[in-house]
Amino acid sequence: MQEITRKLHEITTDKTLSPAQKAHYLALEAENLLPYPALDAKTQQALDERVICDLYEGHAPYKPRYVLPDYSIVLKQGSEYLELPVPETLDEAINTLMIAYHHVPSVTGMPVYLGQLDELLLPFCDGVDDQELYNRIKLFWRYLDRTLPDAFMHANIGPTDNRVARTILRVDAELKQTAPNLTFFYDPQVSTEQILAIATNSIVECSKPHIANHPMHVETFDERGYGIVSCYNALPVAGGSSTLTRLSLKEVALRSKGEADFFDSVLPHYMEMNFRLAENRIDFLFNESNFFESFLVAEGWIERDRFTAMYGIYAMAEAVNVLQDKEGRAGRYGFDDLANALGHRISRVLAETVEQRPMKNVWRGHAMLHAQAGLSNDVQATPGVRIPYGTEPDPVMHIQALAPHHQYYESGISEILTLDETIKDNPEAMQQLCKGAFSCGFREFTVNVASNDLVRVTGFMVRLSDIKKFNEAKGSRTNTTALGAEAADIVNILERKPRVMSHELRPGYGQ
Repeated sequence: MQEITRKLHEITTDKTLSPAQKAHYLALEAENLLPYPALDAKTQQALDERVICDLYEGHAPYKPRYVLPDYSIVLKQGSEYLELPVPETLDEAINTLMIAYHHVPSVTGMPVYLGQLDELLLPFCDGVDDQELYNRIKLFWRYLDRTLPDAFMHANIGPTDNRVARTILRVDAELKQTAPNLTFFYDPQVSTEQILAIATNSIVECSKPHIANHPMHVETFDERGYGIVSCYNALPVAGGSSTLTRLSLKEVALRSKGEADFFDSVLPHYMEMNFRLAENRIDFLFNESNFFESFLVAEGWIERDRFTAMYGIYAMAEAVNVLQDKEGRAGRYGFDDLANALGHRISRVLAETVEQRPMKNVWRGHAMLHAQAGLSNDVQATPGVRIPYGTEPDPVMHIQALAPHHQYYESGISEILTLDETIKDNPEAMQQLCKGAFSCGFREFTVNVASNDLVRVTGFMVRLSDIKKFNEAKGSRTNTTALGAEAADIVNILERKPRVMSHELRPGYGQ
């Protein structure tokens, strides 16, 4: 009790935390005083050794990790529980969404999904001129960042070229906020070259949006559709993910005698432990928490049978390099054909195993494989299947090395290409790089521009100026700044190597 009291006292007296942030951390401490859902001895050992990990979701899974409401329900029907009438104007529609967001739970305590905003708002835009639309979206965008200050909050737009999507891209590039995160769905059969250019030009300005390969995602999901949430996670709309447990491929490789032992024995063992960890958490959520008795289900915002389980993996790069060393091969992940092929084989085996392993209370009866973006304190363990920070090759080689992985990770995979600021003199090159990545099989296209204040950490956004203030013990109103500062200090995210897309020089340089 003395240790618990000390922790609680530290939180309540921390001058860098706002009252809301203190309340959140105190709630986490209270939850973790409860016993963990019972695990068998082997699974508990794997968790204790951090070969598998629950991403610190908490000891009592009383809410899903990620919830993706179908917000069109509340816009068409209103809400009896929230005493909301059916909206008739754009102002009423935005106000309804603003209220709805405060009642959607997630692992962060804030909504991770804001909906397909252009589809949601377009029906209310008749009679609203472009300037009025801009003014309302700008106020809405500022409201989201100031009242839900968490960069895991995520909005989607596209694939059509429409007024709302263009306005959101314009406002997002102007305000350069960490929240909300943003994804544009790109479909070459639907999206215009103009809207893609606006999206890629916005990346040049503020490192947003993500661009999703919409046709590739559509093949994975059903007619009800999908949403991109949190960092870059693809999940069923009107559902979500009950949990995200992950497997350290590096730790599995270290416990293997060599490549054959890795595939034949050690990997299957620890994959099963990660399945069991997820099953225990899902069982508590569905059978003990009473979450699915909420108004969200009763009013049709979500459906219990549309919640999946995300099967996460990370540290692919380190795993491949460990196995290469054990087999006496010098090639490194990301740069050597044999090493890359080994990584692709690991991804294929992971996907086949996840597809074949049945799970209860999971959408379609099995989990979805996910290239997990890491934690801010992962040491010498690269997120997902990415190439380690600071060693990245040129953008084309980077894409070619990793593209074969993307077909396997149906619930999300993302690389972060870091481009030199010279891209600002040739933004068309960004558009061509995006289209080239998708033609190679990329599921998501994500870029940081080296000179921007707003950058991606693992998938969420942070401002470098905010990290500087945070490190000066000034705190931050944005919850995710602390994670960005920790990642910069421990896992060296700021050491990503900026790459030049083309050979043009900026005006005044090299003259």
